[in-house]
Amino acid sequence: MFAIGRRTLLLGASALALAGAAATLAACNNSHGGTAISQDDVVLGQANAPVTLIEYASAVCPHCAHFHAEVFDRLKETYIDTGKVRYVFREYPTEPAAIAVAGFQLARCGGATPEQYFARLGEIFRQRLSGALFASGTNEGVRQKFFEIGAASGLSQEQVTQCINDEAGAQRIRRIVEAGNRDFNIPGTPTLILNGRVLNDPSALTFDGLSRLIDAELAS
Repeated sequence: MFAIGRRTLLLGASALALAGAAATLAACNNSHGGTAISQDDVVLGQANAPVTLIEYASAVCPHCAHFHAEVFDRLKETYIDTGKVRYVFREYPTEPAAIAVAGFQLARCGGATPEQYFARLGEIFRQRLSGALFASGTNEGVRQKFFEIGAASGLSQEQVTQCINDEAGAQRIRRIVEAGNRDFNIPGTPTLILNGRVLNDPSALTFDGLSRLIDAELAS
C-alpha cells in the first residue's frame, strides 16, 4: 500500500473494512437520517436549494471516475449552478484504501475551496481512467503523480506530503464511512442519495437518468 504514515494507513484500512462489511448488508435503507450537512462534507450549491443530492465516492473507484467524467459537469451546470440542487460529496475510500485516503487529502490540501477540491479530484479521476495513476505499478509512481497534481495547484512536494500524512484526514474519513454505513447501508461506490432516498436505479449514474429523478423531485 501507499506509504502515508502508519496511523493514517491503519485508519484508511479500517475505513475499507467498514466499506466491505456494508456490502454484505441490505442494498437499500430508506432512512432520512444522515442528510444534515457536516464540516466533513464538501458542498456545492445554495443552502436553500429544493433538492439535496449526496454522493458517496472513492478517489480510486473507476465507476466514480466515469460518473464524474460523464455526468458531473452537466449536473453542475444544469442543476447546481442554477440553485436547484445542493450537492454534497462524502469521501468513502475503496481498495487500495490508503491511496484513496491520500487522494482525498491531496484534494483538500492547503484549505482548498470546493472548486479547487473538485478540480484536483477530477484530475485524479482522469488519471485513474487513463491508467496513468497506476501505470508504474509502484507506490512511488503514485506518489509522483500526486506531486504532479499538487504542483499544478501551486502546492510543493512538502505541502502534499504533509497533507497526505495528516492524521486528522483519516479520522475524518472514518467518521464519514461509519455514519454512511449507519444511515444508508452504503452498498458500494458511487452511491447517490436524493433528498434522503438511496438511488438503486442504475440509470441514476447517467445524466439522463439522474435528470429525470431530479426533475421529479423538483416537480413534487
